[in-house]
Amino acid sequence: MATLKQVAAHAEVSVQTVSNALNAPHRLRADTLERVNKSIELLNYRPNRNARSLRTSAVELIGYCVPNWPNQTHLVMDQFLHALCAAAERTGRHILLFTAPPGVDGMPTYDDLHARRLVDGFVLSQTETHDPRHGWLKEQGIPFVSFGRVWKQTTQPGPWVDVDGAAGSALAVRHLYETGRRRIAFLGWPKASGLAEDRAGGWRDECKRLGLPISGLSVRCREDSLDEGARVTAALLDAGREIDGIVALSDVLALGALRELTRRGLTAGHQVGVTGFDDSPLADVVSPGLTSLRQPMDEIAGELIKILTGAPDGTPTERLLQPELVIRGSSAPG
Repeated sequence: MATLKQVAAHAEVSVQTVSNALNAPHRLRADTLERVNKSIELLNYRPNRNARSLRTSAVELIGYCVPNWPNQTHLVMDQFLHALCAAAERTGRHILLFTAPPGVDGMPTYDDLHARRLVDGFVLSQTETHDPRHGWLKEQGIPFVSFGRVWKQTTQPGPWVDVDGAAGSALAVRHLYETGRRRIAFLGWPKASGLAEDRAGGWRDECKRLGLPISGLSVRCREDSLDEGARVTAALLDAGREIDGIVALSDVLALGALRELTRRGLTAGHQVGVTGFDDSPLADVVSPGLTSLRQPMDEIAGELIKILTGAPDGTPTERLLQPELVIRGSSAPG
């Protein structure tokens, strides 16, 4: 296997220049960087990951704790994991997936992974107020970035990337309004969820802006499941709310609503317009297809990796991205 000195000799540059090409390519002229990279490829040079990260504090292997979703069908996790791994690979890095208990019980796992130099930094998700991971990672000087904000905190405990859920819900309301809907219900999660409150706030504010009623039209589900989506939809219909539109906090709840509408002989997309959130794989295969808000997973993953690895392009350490409404048959004009 080639050495750093052999690469330098082949490219006719100094050892430091080869090191810069590997660890700080922005410091080199484009022609020099191209020459060094060609030599690296021709000689099949592979840097020692542990030595490199010890010397430069570079983030080479990135740890991500795969969340446990009790009583939920989280249909977008595969999409996010694929996007995250692909974004890391594009920069010559890799993702190490692991599991750990929530809260302080999971901290030994993070400590062990870093102490054994199995990872150099972490992407976090399911962050909470007073999350013990933030303080510990800061104390240890370990790089991290969060997918999602910590709710009910004026100052975020670290860098983050998130999707504007309020803007997404508002976009769904506006779309249903433009297709003739005037009594638009919202299917949400328990109040304890900051994400749920954010998306519910977007529905509420946009309804008010458009002069639409909201009283009695927002219902909270006990969990994110098809059965709960069907149950609360049935409750709205049985209560005589005369709804003609439903904005659901997730695709799972929206699919439950579609199931209940079908059971009652109602045509989704005509008598009642329905939208979901996440644009999960099932949204395109059910009939009618589910109109849903797509989270920009590739962009999310790319920004997470940029922030974590300290890309020198002025990348902000806080990024709020916009979802895209993908329109299908479930919200056809009434």
